This record gives sequence, C-alpha cells and structure tokens, in this order.
Amino acid sequence: MRRFFKLAGSFLALLIVGVVLYGGKGYWDALADAPHLRQRADELIAQGRGGASLGAGHLTILLKVEDPNFANHAGVDFSTPGAGATTITQSASKRLAFKKFHPGIGKFRQTGYALGLERKLSKEQILALWLDTLEMGKGPEGWITGFHKASSVIYGRPPADLSDTEFIRLVAVLISPGSYKLAESDPTLDERVGRIERLMAGSCAPERLTDVWLEGCK
Repeated sequence: MRRFFKLAGSFLALLIVGVVLYGGKGYWDALADAPHLRQRADELIAQGRGGASLGAGHLTILLKVEDPNFANHAGVDFSTPGAGATTITQSASKRLAFKKFHPGIGKFRQTGYALGLERKLSKEQILALWLDTLEMGKGPEGWITGFHKASSVIYGRPPADLSDTEFIRLVAVLISPGSYKLAESDPTLDERVGRIERLMAGSCAPERLTDVWLEGCK
C-alpha cells in the first residue's frame, strides 16, 4: 500500500509539472506570435473592426455580458459574477493558438497563451482579434465568423448603426452560436435577449461567477 501511494504521488507530481510546462508553452508561444498578432489587430482597428467601432454604448453591453472585468484583469478572472470560466482573452486564445481546441488539458495552454497576449498586446488589440474570430452561427448563406461580418450579413449595417435590441441579438448568440437562429425568428434567442436587456437596465444581476446564462435575470 505504501508503494502504491508513493507511485501515485510521483504520478501526481509529474502531472502537475506537465500541466505547468504546457501552460508555460502557451505563454511563450503567445510572446512569439505577438508581433504578427499586433499587426493583424492594428489592421482590423484601422478598418473599423475593433471594439471602439462598435460605439461606446454597444461596447459596454458586450463587455457587461461577455467579460465584465475585461478592462482590469490580466487574462483570467476567477471572481467577477457572470464572468464564467473563459475571459475574452482566453476565448481569443482558443482560436489563435489552436488549429483545433480540445477541452481539458488544452485549457492550460489556452490560459498561458492568454497571459502572454495580455503581456504583449493592448486590450483594444485583443478585443479586435476576438471580434474578428467569433463564431456567430448560421446566416442566410452559411456559417458566419466575425462580429462585424455578422452585423453586415444579418442587418446590412455596421454594429455602431444598430439599435440596442439588434446589437443585443448579436451578443446573445455568442454563448451558443449553434443553438440559435440568428437569421430568422427564434423565441429562445428572444428570451436570452430579454435577460440581457434586464441586466443592462440594472433590474437583475448574475448570481455567481459561473452564471453566464444569466439565470439571475430570468
């Protein structure tokens, strides 16, 4: 039995070391990728596809729902109600650092990459990359990638020109883009839009860190 516990302890120690090293690899990969990611982000911003181009009010809505403490955290957030397990920076990292992301141990490299992005890129640059890589669901002509692209395809206008309700519909699909019908009438999408509208009106709040579905705003 003692031999078993010794072997188990050794295995656990090796696992911890492996996880740390894998997370570290993500961090260093982000530092190596930073120059071309900065260039890509700056091009998006110059094209009017960054966060500021959404309009101040719309950007406030987006961050309130997706990452309430985005302006202040360093890539991870373990405490803000409604933040969930994945920040905007981690979400961007999942698409920038992996050809195909696998949950589980991949989360450690994803988090390391996010910390590296925060070290080398500005918040506006990270936001621009995230917006450009977002999965937005199915449109009239197939799957849509990119927040600004979705606004153009669905409404024929840039995000800054949308009404708050139209903009919130785009935000609402982000939690599960394959589940909602963005291009047509969808009562389940309308229900989530209502939750977000109540959140923004200040009549409700997320119940805990993991309340990304806004159960506190039913």
